[in-house]
Amino acid sequence: MEREKNDRLHSWLSDQDLRAYELAEQVNEAIRVFSGQPGKATERTVFRWLSGENRWPQARFRKALEQVTGLSITDLGFVPTSRRESIAAAARQEDPMHRRHFFGVATGTALALGAAGPSAASRPTVGLRDVEHLRAELMKLWRLDDQHGGSVTLEAKAASLAQRTLGLQRNGSAHQRIRSRLYALAAAFTATAMWAAVDSRRMRDAQRYLDEAVKLAGLSGDGEVQHQTWRYAAMLATQRGDYTEAMAASEAAMSTQAHRADHLYKSISHSRLALSAANAGEQTRAKRALDRAIAAFDRADPEAGRSASVAYYTRAELHGLTGIVHYRLGDPELAEYHVHQCLAELRQDQHRNRAYYTAQAALFQAAQGDLEQAVDTAARVIPPVDATSGRIPHLLGTFTSALNMKAPDARVTREWNRRVRTAQHP
Repeated sequence: MEREKNDRLHSWLSDQDLRAYELAEQVNEAIRVFSGQPGKATERTVFRWLSGENRWPQARFRKALEQVTGLSITDLGFVPTSRRESIAAAARQEDPMHRRHFFGVATGTALALGAAGPSAASRPTVGLRDVEHLRAELMKLWRLDDQHGGSVTLEAKAASLAQRTLGLQRNGSAHQRIRSRLYALAAAFTATAMWAAVDSRRMRDAQRYLDEAVKLAGLSGDGEVQHQTWRYAAMLATQRGDYTEAMAASEAAMSTQAHRADHLYKSISHSRLALSAANAGEQTRAKRALDRAIAAFDRADPEAGRSASVAYYTRAELHGLTGIVHYRLGDPELAEYHVHQCLAELRQDQHRNRAYYTAQAALFQAAQGDLEQAVDTAARVIPPVDATSGRIPHLLGTFTSALNMKAPDARVTREWNRRVRTAQHP
């Protein structure tokens, strides 16, 4: 008789992202708990189940498999070898608790669980498909941020998805690798909400999100998410004017596995440190960090598979950050050169960054005394079309203050002030 592979068990393993030896270990542990004696399943035992060589495991293995997976033995693709066992298995399948569990898994209610925690026996299984679904939602948020910037809507969506992910942690049955990924996703959603709050300049809300994101990123053990959280922490500290904390957060990003393993992450870490050091007036440290950021970017593999959270960090972005560093170090001419390089290389869909760096260019031109040119440049940002970032109106306010300080009675200043008033009160 030709063997039939156990596709259901194979599908469950794939969904849980488990290896055969890991299932064997968990089965043995379950046997130890209910019998007091360790089980003797091996990787070979699991392979025999998967291949169909063993279609009906011994009773202790069947019980352990049901406890480990939360599914009945027949739902796992095993077939009774006698009429008596078939009747017993059918009766077990009709048990109300089994019916509830199968219904929950089959209809996808794992993603719709409420706050009330179910008993351990009735918890729906959370697997790789749930993780991939949430990751797709996260990528949508990252793309929105990359193109348009942070907004209250984006923040609310990210915060809601973070709670949804934590609901799966609390109410679902999952193995450690899946739980780690859920923590990473919850941290990433929370960090995204935090950055949206920063981009909208709501610092109190941003700090609340940061505290939660740091905790979740630590629980996840995911180096990329930890790096994302620390670089957002550096940005938040910069917005608050706490440059010492911003440097500390940038250095914390350098302690992550992502920084150690990938030159692109190294470049991001060093560019954040350069900005923080320049803000703090540490010129030598800022220039050294900027040189390292550029060198690391040149060594990064552009084809490496990375999180979509770093898709924004292109050569254009590095030019833009380099320009800001030079401006804060007192060289607006070199700063303007780099920001023009940035604007020339930005993707067409990066509306937020185009508006942001155009406003920076206007500020750099004003610092050099090119007031007519500066106003013409800034006018391209009023109103900031397709850009919801609160940082851009704030930056234009900084430009307006600089213009009024440099030439308060000049015609170009009076015309600009009129334009600003009209934009604010049309």
